[in-house]
Amino acid sequence: MLNVESVSVYYDGLQALSSVSLHVKEEEFVCILGPNGAGKSTLLQTISGLLVPREGEIHFRGEAIQGIRPHRVAALGIVLVPEEGWLFPQMDVRENLYMGAYLKEARKRLAERTDFVFHLFPILKQRQRQLAETLSGGERQMLSIGRSLMSNPKLLMLDEPSLGLAPLAVRDILDALSRINRKEKTPILLTEQNIFHALQLSQRGYLLENASLVMEGKSSDLLGSEHIKKNYLGL
Repeated sequence: MLNVESVSVYYDGLQALSSVSLHVKEEEFVCILGPNGAGKSTLLQTISGLLVPREGEIHFRGEAIQGIRPHRVAALGIVLVPEEGWLFPQMDVRENLYMGAYLKEARKRLAERTDFVFHLFPILKQRQRQLAETLSGGERQMLSIGRSLMSNPKLLMLDEPSLGLAPLAVRDILDALSRINRKEKTPILLTEQNIFHALQLSQRGYLLENASLVMEGKSSDLLGSEHIKKNYLGL
């Protein structure tokens, strides 16, 4: 489905990604792990068209997408939930959801997708006329994910969705991602600093360090890796 091949990205002459390759199959849940500054967010932004790679190629369902504009990437069905959500604070919950259904095909299924999001996150239905800026951190993250689901994405990418949230909110959000993947069959590409939870949810994972890919494999194998246990899990 998604193939990233030897992608390198630079910021003002500094290398942010160095020849990174990965793939995501249909219906698969894949995580990208690593410390702050490793290049996780850069990778998702490059796939979504917000950044242009200097080297390498990105293919989605057989089509080369590196360097095309973000709105065209979104029209292909690749949706990014950015770090901290990027909500419209002066719009209410329902209005924010509707902003995720701007594509023509999504507008045809507006009521159906809204019901799906409210079923997935019942608290959003209770808060549907409440301004986004008045929501808790966990509720804002749920709304950001819900908005992304309004377009019925072919690939859902999430950048650190648990960042700064209370443990109960993290549990609810990660449980929802698991349901989206298992029941909707939506492929997910997730970046996370919470390595233990990410590896429990996903089927495969990649570890980025200093802009380079240093490990990849089945999530169960990575969870048992001495490198990950020592450097990231404190074991």
